Amino acid sequence: MTSATVSRQGSSGLYIGGLVWTLVRTDFKTRYHGTIQGFVWALMKPLTMFFVLMGVFSFIFASEPAYRVNLIVGLFLWEFFAQGTTVGLLSVHAKGFLISKAKFPSWIVVVTSLANALITLAVFWVVIMMTLILSGHPPSPLASVLFLWYLLHLTAIVIGISLAGSVLLLKYNDLNQVWEVVTHAGFFVAPIIYPIDVLPERLHRYLYLWPPTPIVQFARQVLVAGTVPSLKAHALLTVEAAIVLSVGIWIFRRYAPRAAEYL
Repeated sequence: MTSATVSRQGSSGLYIGGLVWTLVRTDFKTRYHGTIQGFVWALMKPLTMFFVLMGVFSFIFASEPAYRVNLIVGLFLWEFFAQGTTVGLLSVHAKGFLISKAKFPSWIVVVTSLANALITLAVFWVVIMMTLILSGHPPSPLASVLFLWYLLHLTAIVIGISLAGSVLLLKYNDLNQVWEVVTHAGFFVAPIIYPIDVLPERLHRYLYLWPPTPIVQFARQVLVAGTVPSLKAHALLTVEAAIVLSVGIWIFRRYAPRAAEYL
């Protein structure tokens, strides 16, 4: 490898790095108006939903001693999934002008659009840890590591759905409306506001096909219940996340080269 090649690769890396930083910073300023207050107000939506749901359903599931902690874990994980996939689906359509005017891998537009959702998730991770500590159930080191492992799986799932949806939206203009319906229904399919045990066990396998379900359940098991899912369960989760991400990448590679035709 010649010095000229190394120099070009270094310049390309700096260009991509600068582009990623610019996109992330622009998204943050656009969503939160460039202020910490705007970011705090954005956090109020899931927090308000948590207190409303807790106030209503804690009476219904009063026999569940860990219901409140389980609710906050499930709700914040769901918020990342819903917010990330929604923003990711709209990313190429919203920033199509960049793809047509500059040369860079178009997938960067999709992945960087998830930055705000990841920042919010990081804040919620701190909230979840503090909630567990204050409730007298501090997570063990193993539980903390497994929780981060589940977050990586959830991020892969969100990226996969976002990659596929971002290019399909250009061809099917109503896809964002369809996805909005899916996420509204999916909120009740995943055991966010109810313990999964209230449903017949024969239905559980179908709920686990909805990607957020195993993430929520496994996170609750290791953080709240103090138990670890089986190796088979972890393997199935990894397979599910890998399938979603792989299909997303395949769809994106197939349609992205023709994205300019639909913009």
